[in-house]
Amino acid sequence: MARIVKRTHTGPYKLEIGGEEKFLCRCGLSKNQPFCDGSHKLARSEDAGKLYWYDDAGQPHEVADAFSGIRTF
Repeated sequence: MARIVKRTHTGPYKLEIGGEEKFLCRCGLSKNQPFCDGSHKLARSEDAGKLYWYDDAGQPHEVADAFSGIRTF
């Protein structure tokens, strides 16, 4: 499913549960929500201050509108 994501974090949130490390997605791109699957690495080429959407193949597309009311993570 394609979705618009305003990325404000550059990596996952690390938790330790019962001695096991878990990483929660904070970029909104993981297909394994709420856990990180490494998809945030796709966003490394993004320019700060711009808004992108990602298609099902994981390809970024710049959004022309700023969507002033968009939720951020």
